[in-house]
Amino acid sequence: MKSDPFFHPVSGFDLPRFAGVPTFMRLPHVGLDDARLTQVDVGLIGTPWDSGTTNRPGPRHGPRQLRDASTMIRAENGATGVRPFEMVHCADLGDVPPNPADLQDSMTRITDFYRRVIRAGVIPLTAGGDHLCSLPILRAVAEEDGPVGMIHFDSHTDLFHSYFGGTMYTHGTPFRRAVEEELLDPKKVVQIGIRGTTYDREDRDFADSVGIRIIPIEEFHARGPEDVMAEAREIVGAAPTYVSYDIDFVDPAFAPGTGTPEIGGPNSWQALLVARLLKGVNIVGADLVEVSPPFDNSGGTAYLGVSIMFEILCNVAGMLAERHG
Repeated sequence: MKSDPFFHPVSGFDLPRFAGVPTFMRLPHVGLDDARLTQVDVGLIGTPWDSGTTNRPGPRHGPRQLRDASTMIRAENGATGVRPFEMVHCADLGDVPPNPADLQDSMTRITDFYRRVIRAGVIPLTAGGDHLCSLPILRAVAEEDGPVGMIHFDSHTDLFHSYFGGTMYTHGTPFRRAVEEELLDPKKVVQIGIRGTTYDREDRDFADSVGIRIIPIEEFHARGPEDVMAEAREIVGAAPTYVSYDIDFVDPAFAPGTGTPEIGGPNSWQALLVARLLKGVNIVGADLVEVSPPFDNSGGTAYLGVSIMFEILCNVAGMLAERHG
């Protein structure tokens, strides 16, 4: 158990949750040039960028809203009893500064930022941003861990080759690029919750050709979260694994604040449960993307998003605590 009070979040008993400067989960802010960076085990990071969006824009504002909603996260997981902030050092590492006028420059900036985080020994937990953010993050992760496995929650595969006659980098293409760049081991990739109308089957044909396992929403509902997640854990095994969670995995009745909603998804309880059932996965990084504040009038989508992030954080904390005795 770690006890450095610097890394403990501010308690709602000491300062009301609507007061103070919002950081992720009320944790301390540690910059990349801060000497304390090497003491951080898990770094929460914002990627306020949505230049890969092809439908409704807005996820660039997601990290700020997610930070604000996260002030409601408390010290203990009420279901599992895990107290992650006492098990590992967590901090808000701030935002990657994107270039909203240049997509390629922004991706370079994201990769450079995460390269410094990972080389400091920090596991990144990211709030997006649109789903293209995952590609430059994976470029940094794979430098350290080689091609990694991935558990991907989404209503879309994001495996398309291109958009609009040759645009290769959108929020619908990141994992096609990641496989081509050998950032992901496709035989250790599972995509859960895929649904909705389609342009064609190009993305699914690609998945079949390289060995990516797709679990469509019909199968998810028929089998249940526990059985599906048991298979997901079996697919990735002990391999270093990235977790990517698009909030549009969740039915828009529970998470309307997103750019490309698809009906028929899981409810908010199932959304939390699948994250909780990541226990035992060798997580080397994770993201929660596509929260779009302009479509989240109640703030409920953002609060669900940070609650999912907390479940992932609890699993990472447990993994690290077990690893370090």
